[in-house]
Amino acid sequence: MALALTAARNYTLGLFDCFAAAGLDQAARVPQLRTINPPSWELGHIAWFAEWFILREASSSHPLDAIKGSLLTCGDDLFDSGTVAHRSRWTLDLPSKGALKTYCHEVLDRTLDKLSRVANTDAALYPYRLALAHEDMHGEAFLITLQTLGLAAPVLQRMPAPAPGQIAFPGATLSMGRVPASGFAFDNEMGAHALRVAPFCIDATLISNAQYLDFVGDGGYQNSQFWSVQGRAWLMEQERSAPRHWQRDANGWHTVAFGRPGTLALHDPVRHINLYEAQAYCAWAGRRLATEAEWEYAALSGHPDFFWGQLWEWTASPFEAYPGFVAGPYRDYSAPWFGTHQVLRGASFATPARLRSPVMRNFYTPERDDIFAGLRTCAC
Repeated sequence: MALALTAARNYTLGLFDCFAAAGLDQAARVPQLRTINPPSWELGHIAWFAEWFILREASSSHPLDAIKGSLLTCGDDLFDSGTVAHRSRWTLDLPSKGALKTYCHEVLDRTLDKLSRVANTDAALYPYRLALAHEDMHGEAFLITLQTLGLAAPVLQRMPAPAPGQIAFPGATLSMGRVPASGFAFDNEMGAHALRVAPFCIDATLISNAQYLDFVGDGGYQNSQFWSVQGRAWLMEQERSAPRHWQRDANGWHTVAFGRPGTLALHDPVRHINLYEAQAYCAWAGRRLATEAEWEYAALSGHPDFFWGQLWEWTASPFEAYPGFVAGPYRDYSAPWFGTHQVLRGASFATPARLRSPVMRNFYTPERDDIFAGLRTCAC
C-alpha cells in the first residue's frame, strides 16, 4: 500500500509538470471547459482528498465530518469538490505551484507515517484504499485533460488486440454486486443480487477505426434512422458548433473531432466515441450494445477470446443503484449521478492495473466523447 500510494503521487506530480511546462499551472491560463478542471486545482484537490479521509479522519465527505483541521489554510474552501462549484475553480486564489507541491509531499509523508502504524484490517485500510483509487482516477483525468488541451502526454503501453470475432454465450444466472468481503469496493458495486442473463453473442474485441469508418463512409452521420432522438439533438448541436468529419490523404485517415485532430491507425479500436455514436453504429450494423450484466458475464467467464482493457466500453445500461444501495463515506461518488449517467465497463490503457476490475462500474453522461471510450457490439 505504501509503494502504491507513493507511485500514484509521483505519477500525479509528473503529469502536473506536463501542464506546468506549457504554462498551464496557473488556472487563469487554462481554457474554461465543462469537461476539465484547472490542473492546479485538481492537484490540490487530490492531496486534499487524501488528507480529508486519512489524516483528518473524516467519516464521510460531508463538510462537517472531519475530525481535524487542514494543513493548508482555507483548504476546505479551495479544494472540496462537493462545495466548490466547477465554474468557480478558475477564479480561486490558489496556492503557488511550489506551495501545492509542498502540500502534496507533506500529505503523503504523513500518510505513509500513519499507515506504518495502522492495523492490517479492511476497516482500517479503507480510507487509504479510497484515496488511492481516487488519485488513480484523477491520473486518468489528467491524461484526458492533456489530450483535450493538445499537450504532450507520457506514452503508455497499449495491449495488442487479438483478431476480431464473435463469442456466443449460453446465458445463466449471474450473481452481480459485491458482498462485504476483503479488499476495496466502491459503494455502487455493493449489493449482491441474482440476475438472469439470456443467451447472447458479443464481439470478442472492440470495434476498430476501420469498421467505424465503414459506418462513416456509408453516411452514418447523415442518416437519421440510426440515431435516437437524443442523439439527433446532440448531432445537430455539434454540427452547428464544431462539425466532426473524417478526411483521407496520402498519409492515411485523419479525424477532426471537435478540435482534436489525429491520425487513425485502422486496426486500433475507435475511441472518443460517445454513447449516441455508439448506439448509432450499432443500429447501422444491425447490432446493439451489451447490457452491463452481459458484459460482466462475458468478462468473468474466463473465455480466452474475450479481450478487454484497451478502452472503457459503453453499455446499454443507465447508471442506477443496485438493490439495497447504501452510500459509502464518499457520498458524492455515486448517488448524485444515478439516472443521468450511463455505465461503462472495463478499463482503458490509461487505467492503472490496480484499479482494473471486471466488476467496476464507470459512468459518464451520454454526450462525453473526450474520455478514453469505445464500443463493442452485441446481439441476442
